[in-house]
Amino acid sequence: MTDYEQLISNLAQLKLNNFSENYQNYSTEVDQQRLSFGEALLKLTESELQYRRDQEIKKRIQQAKFPIVKRIDEFDFNFQPSINKQEILGLKSLGFLNNHQNILLVGSPGVGKTHLAIGLGLIACEHGFKTLFINCHDLLLALRTADGKGTLERQMKRYSNYELLIIDEIGYLPMKPDDANLLFQLVNNRYEQHSTIITTNVPLSGWGEILHNPAAAETILDRLVYKSHIIKIAGKSYRLKSATDHKAPS
Repeated sequence: MTDYEQLISNLAQLKLNNFSENYQNYSTEVDQQRLSFGEALLKLTESELQYRRDQEIKKRIQQAKFPIVKRIDEFDFNFQPSINKQEILGLKSLGFLNNHQNILLVGSPGVGKTHLAIGLGLIACEHGFKTLFINCHDLLLALRTADGKGTLERQMKRYSNYELLIIDEIGYLPMKPDDANLLFQLVNNRYEQHSTIITTNVPLSGWGEILHNPAAAETILDRLVYKSHIIKIAGKSYRLKSATDHKAPS
């Protein structure tokens, strides 16, 4: 085995794959005296560290289980003038996460609530925050199932520990009478500990009806609304606009 082959083998065993891929380029620059050995080694290690950071971000995004990747920068604020653009851009600093604040995105289906929630979630992942995106129906189903198996405490702890939990579409599908209690336990566990982003098509005043329990709804909202950003979107549906734009001429 040549020295070069041994080096590549050593790098592979050390799991320095990116280092290995870039080695030949920098080695050539050293041989041609365009870089000193120290400069080449610095560039290689910087490249390896950036690669590892990128991989960690990619892994966090995968673990967050976003249904699609949508960035805040892709959001069409001109189509939704009811939104305070500067407020949304201010949230990109993630101060709400450091202060354990919540965000409630309220509006009709298709106005961009989920897009904004995902966009903020992606930024959180990029800055190292443990994040999970989950549909409200799937969340409650998981909690109900765990309750039936006697593992509710463990499942509740799992959802409570995410630094950012995004619960999408509260109120979009019918909820069961016992769901109010499950949702209260989760919200209460996260209260002033971690941040939650909620998207809902139901005005907050209507939560008592969808939860079949006005008292529980009031208690849940009391904890969610405290130290929160409530963003109401009173606009048209992007999906309807897209369908209209792509409609074949008659």
